[in-house]
Amino acid sequence: MKLISWNVNGLRACLKKGFLDSFSEIGADIFCVQETKMEQGQAEIDLSGAQKTEQYHEYWNSADKKGYSGTAIFTKLRPLAVFNGIDIDEHDHEGRVITLDFEAFYLVNVYTPNSQRELARLEYRMRWEDAFREYVCSLDRTKPVIICGDLNCAHKEIDIKNAKSNERNAGFTIEERDKMTLLLESGFTDFFRSLNPDKTDAYTWWSYMPGVREKNVGWRIDYFLGSDRLTEKVTNAFILPDVYGSDHCPVGLEIDI
Repeated sequence: MKLISWNVNGLRACLKKGFLDSFSEIGADIFCVQETKMEQGQAEIDLSGAQKTEQYHEYWNSADKKGYSGTAIFTKLRPLAVFNGIDIDEHDHEGRVITLDFEAFYLVNVYTPNSQRELARLEYRMRWEDAFREYVCSLDRTKPVIICGDLNCAHKEIDIKNAKSNERNAGFTIEERDKMTLLLESGFTDFFRSLNPDKTDAYTWWSYMPGVREKNVGWRIDYFLGSDRLTEKVTNAFILPDVYGSDHCPVGLEIDI
């Protein structure tokens, strides 16, 4: 099974930059997107060209605020059930989580809140981290979980080009990194890093400033995590830095499940 995750930074904008071509070329069984900034039906998204013999089922969770945040999943496999949010009102108005319940696993597509400039939202982010960790751990007690999305955190120094100069910037604070460590210690594995423990310059997000992406001055903030007991079923975890259309690139997972 091939899964893809991509923060598209506005799906309507990404559609104008080749999203459907990339979708077709990648050919995933399940394709998760974050930061859709739209509601279902606000743009024509014809996925039939990707796999003409198989229909993609669409699931959306849009923010209450128009043009903000939001997640969606396009999947060939029909889930047993679909859940939006994490069932906590404080966290469920920005369209940040979709969970698909499959027979063998849960898939959680997440767009983690950014702590923002001057860490204006760091306190909220800490509450979110605790609530989200509790949510995925509760799922994991029933069956294995795959988590994908933009976690808005470069976990280790190896995951960011300029570690020292970013120590108090959103996405690389010790508080955010500690929360991610706690999530992993709760029974989850970072599949890309597990398979590529020493790989440097492997990034998924770059600033739009001129030359930054070309020089690969980036951050790895997009992930596939999963229950530890799934690790032996993972055959590949990868990054697609040559796919454009957003300030993020897609990340992928191949797993026998």
